[in-house]
Amino acid sequence: MRRQRWAAFVATLLVATSIAHTASAQTVDAGRGAIPLHVPPSYSALTPAPLIVLLHGYTSSGAVTEAYMQFSPLADEFGFLLIAPDGLVDCGTNPFWNATDACCHFCGGVVDDVGYLTALIDAIKAGYNVDAQRIYFMGHSNGGFMSYRMACERSHLVAGVATLAGATYLDPLDCNPSEPVHTLQIHGTADATILYGGGIINAGTVVNVSYPGAVQTTETWATFNGCSLTPDASPPNLDLESTIVGNESTVSRYDAGCMSGGSAELWTIPAGSHVPSLSTDFSREIVLHFLAHPKPAATAVPAFDTRSLLVLGLSLAAMGFVAVVVRGQAAQST
Repeated sequence: MRRQRWAAFVATLLVATSIAHTASAQTVDAGRGAIPLHVPPSYSALTPAPLIVLLHGYTSSGAVTEAYMQFSPLADEFGFLLIAPDGLVDCGTNPFWNATDACCHFCGGVVDDVGYLTALIDAIKAGYNVDAQRIYFMGHSNGGFMSYRMACERSHLVAGVATLAGATYLDPLDCNPSEPVHTLQIHGTADATILYGGGIINAGTVVNVSYPGAVQTTETWATFNGCSLTPDASPPNLDLESTIVGNESTVSRYDAGCMSGGSAELWTIPAGSHVPSLSTDFSREIVLHFLAHPKPAATAVPAFDTRSLLVLGLSLAAMGFVAVVVRGQAAQST
């Protein structure tokens, strides 16, 4: 009997070791190669974790954008999953996202980045317990345009998007969200690349379409979300730019009358450039905004995968149900 118990314990330990190794694998592949996934130390398969997808700008990369914005330490602090994928390389060898009609697929051809990013989320859900009420996109420039496209076409998945120097579609008819989405537009008034008041990228090229300004982008999404177009300008200023003394950035909040799960907000950085010198509060304020704006519970779809169930079994085993786990593994192998 003692030998049988020891064998059961060893078998459970081997299963636990195997699952722990798999659960600690921190890359995800959705068809374009392995992408690093930042998993916070506090992650548990028993507790759904929020997910933030960080999208780089044109010519940049996920790693460079993460180094600029520093979301990883916040992922550890707040317990969310973080991934920063790379777009494909265009004919000029520049990484890009095929976002809105204004930015930034300059070389033509079919590129389904909506499909890829959706598959990336699905791949993460297959390996981790993702909180379906808290899936967010944060994008810079071209990545901001792409974040808005995801909100347009995958509103059933996306709880909220935030963009630094991004823009949505100029024509609201090009965007058809099926559900409300929380949006946050962050823009510097001195941005000479993506103009605060809107403009055209690469006028005269294959992409010769205007994009809306920061206020118009925010009001477009306020309209989508059923919000009043009279913003609340009473929220206190924020410190988003490190070279400007004090809390320089103004907040315009469109959250009155909104449908459940929707709101729109604009943070304006006075004299802010396309790549502002970010304060230590910048990314923290975005994370706090995200986590305070989940999808309504009624629209959430549970994402609890086989791996999570196995880890649950191990947790039960640790509390004295060793034989149950071992018998379950034996049953699965037959």
